[in-house]
Amino acid sequence: NYVSVHGPMMPETEKMFGADAFKKMKPDALLVNTARGPLVDTDALAEALDAGEIGAAALDVMPVEPPGADHPLLGRDNVILTPHTGFYSIEALEELQTKTARGVVDVLQGNKPVYPINPEVLE
Repeated sequence: NYVSVHGPMMPETEKMFGADAFKKMKPDALLVNTARGPLVDTDALAEALDAGEIGAAALDVMPVEPPGADHPLLGRDNVILTPHTGFYSIEALEELQTKTARGVVDVLQGNKPVYPINPEVLE
């Protein structure tokens, strides 16, 4: 009854949740996307909601942020949109700050970073 999207944004995953996927879901299903906005075809999602193919959606990410004022998912009772803040908690913020500080210390001590954005430059 719940589909929670967790995956990277790559060419092969763009719009992987589209019309075909929504047709396979239950009419009372809830789609949750906290991963990457382009993984969900939001136009197809609006159509699926209108057709009753799925029941609701909760999105913390959108293909374009912020969405335009005329976006078809805005103003619906069965859609929750948050502005890319679904991660927020005191604990999550503290962990983010701690990992950042540790990363700076690692690099200053001559070690490779644990979470490099572009690991190919470390080769």
